[in-house]
Parts: sequence; C-alpha cells; structure tokens
Amino acid sequence: MFLDCPSDWKEFFHKLYSAEKLKKLSHEINALYDEMVCYPAKEQLLNAFFQCPFVGLKVVIIGQDPYHGPHQAHGLSFSVPIGIAHPPSLKNIFIELSNDLDCAYPISGDLSLWANQGVLLLNAALSVRAGEAGSHLKYWDSFTKSIVQGLNNDKRPIIFVLWGNFAQKYERFITEDHHRVLKSGHPSPLSANRGYWFGNKHFSQVNNILEQRSEKPINWLI
Repeated sequence: MFLDCPSDWKEFFHKLYSAEKLKKLSHEINALYDEMVCYPAKEQLLNAFFQCPFVGLKVVIIGQDPYHGPHQAHGLSFSVPIGIAHPPSLKNIFIELSNDLDCAYPISGDLSLWANQGVLLLNAALSVRAGEAGSHLKYWDSFTKSIVQGLNNDKRPIIFVLWGNFAQKYERFITEDHHRVLKSGHPSPLSANRGYWFGNKHFSQVNNILEQRSEKPINWLI
C-alpha cells in the first residue's frame, strides 16, 4: 500500500515509521478488506496524501474515520464524491463556510480543491468497516500519531484545525510554537445544535493567518 504513495510523502512516512511497521500495517489493512466490506475503496486509502502534496502543505484538518455508508468515503476527511448527498457534518461545515465568508452554499461535497491547495484532510483512521464507525481506529492509531508528531517537527509553520473532542486529542502532539491550532466543537448535529460549532469562523481565520505570513490564502469556494 505505502509503496504506491506519492514520493515526497513516502520519504516522510519512512522517517517516522520503519519499513517493517509500514509492511505490517499494510498486511493488517489488506486482511480487513479481504474479510469484510470496508470503505473507502482500497485504492483511495491514501487519497489525502495524493491530493495534498507534502511540499505545499499549509493546513491539517483532522477527522475521525471515513464515512461508513456506501459511495460516501473517498479518502479525504469530511469529503464525499461529486454527486453524493452531503452527510450532516458536511452540511454544517458548508453552512459555517457560507456564513463565515458570505458565500453560496456549495453544490459539490468533494473537498479535493481544498486538498490541492495545501489542506491535508486527514482522518485518524484511513479505513472503516461498512456500517461500523470507529471499527478500524486501533489499527491506524500509531500511524496517525506519528504523522502529527512528524508534522509538528517540521520547520515550516502549519495550521492544525481540530474539530471536536476526538481531533483535539492530537493537540498534545503539537508542541512547536511556530504552528497554530484552531479548535471548536465538531460539525455533527449533536455538537453543532448545542452551540459548539457555528460561528467558529475557522475558514476566515485560516486565511488571516496565512496572509499574515505572506502566504497565499485558501480558496474555500467549491
């Protein structure tokens, strides 16, 4: 699996994780896909890294695990392919986006355009068993922690966006002062309807930070 990942990310992975550990993880995930229906499609497991080049990384948005319904997950946290109905969390993300930037609610739920501009849409688990949220988290836990720790040690400043308690568990691995962390409640209806999501203005905040650094802001409009 990791042999097919982009070359710049491959080098990064191998600095954090031994070839033996990557091989073991690949075998475990392949076995899970052989036994049960899992999402996303196996060839899309590393899509977040394919869509967001390592050299252009500016922002990391951490999700929990892929959508566990058919046709939804395609390897980018919170994203769905073009033509697929927006899940509740994505709807709330787009409502906040519209309110924050005073723009139209997006038609497409495919967030690839965000990723292409340097937004790593990273799920804590890159796979999930059909119909069972959180079912693969234990397999990916060490890998994801290593990714966050490795990015924390990167010399360039990165903006980490942590939505909800689960994502905020990774804050303890972000120790370098040149990074920025933005936190809010999760965009799921359970959290958003209790006042923990709407009004966080993270989209404009990210761009304000990038502009202060003389970096190109993200075009969040899809």
